[in-house]
Amino acid sequence: MHVLVLGAAGMLGRKLVERIAAEGGLGGRPVDRLTLHDIVTPVPPAGLTISSTIHASDLAQGDNAARLVAARPDIIIHLAAVVSGEAEANFELGYHVNLDGTLKLFEAIRGVGDGYCPRVVFTSSIAVYGAPYPEPIPDDFNLTPLTSYGAQKAMGEFLLADYSRRGFLDGVGLRLPTICVRPGKPNKAASGFFSGIIREPLAGMEAILPVSEDVRHWFASPRAAIGFIVHAAGLDTRPLGQRRSFALPGVAATVGEQIEALRRVAGDKVARRIRREPDETIIRIVAGWPRSFDPQRALALGFAAETSFDEIIRAHIADELGGTFVA
Repeated sequence: MHVLVLGAAGMLGRKLVERIAAEGGLGGRPVDRLTLHDIVTPVPPAGLTISSTIHASDLAQGDNAARLVAARPDIIIHLAAVVSGEAEANFELGYHVNLDGTLKLFEAIRGVGDGYCPRVVFTSSIAVYGAPYPEPIPDDFNLTPLTSYGAQKAMGEFLLADYSRRGFLDGVGLRLPTICVRPGKPNKAASGFFSGIIREPLAGMEAILPVSEDVRHWFASPRAAIGFIVHAAGLDTRPLGQRRSFALPGVAATVGEQIEALRRVAGDKVARRIRREPDETIIRIVAGWPRSFDPQRALALGFAAETSFDEIIRAHIADELGGTFVA
């Protein structure tokens, strides 16, 4: 089976490729060919034995997308995106990458013709929803995004559903929770502080908290996110019908509950490394975000995530810190 990973140089892309390499397959099927693509050159994991091709280009430019799908990959994992804060700050870039790139990809798939219909796993976001919300948000809640990023992801979902309806591709749209704790350096996502207030204290560094502790949000770990993608790759899509995208399981927690979980797992000294410094821009963006979900469709389809924020922190310590932290 041939798998194309778009956004392969990003955090989730790297972790997904590492899992494919370790297991030799995806979605219950063996993988004998990998194509890795990003705007920067992806670096395959050490010891990768699966035949792989590396590409670096702008998916939304020229015939780059057409060249990637000309080899008719069986599964396409579409992770490529400009993140929320950057998409809000740079309107043109957000639409170029998040909408134009997605449309270019889907049109390239359609252009192959001859009955070609790959599985496409599209990573969407809970940013497609907009306040006011019920508590929790049900599966049939309407999409009213309040940011450019959310609008771009919602448009991608509509395209995914229509191209699936027409038989050009077999799409699964995953409305990812905020992924926390993200490893590495902070990115330009407005949600980055949710990871920062856990990641930096565990590494012995100070973290900035720009919002109040009563802010509640919906989380899953990188480990769970990779599990979502792998499960979607092998999912029987017949039960989805025309509703190709759905919210995923996660943990609803306030910032204060995050900090208390950090204190329980790592101790008072670590939790005291968080400094409160309000940021009105971040406060405004976060105010319109969803807080909790009732993801019955995803649960019925077999998707699973952590059930407490303590588990999310422990997953970060195990997966990224070698089982230890700076006390």
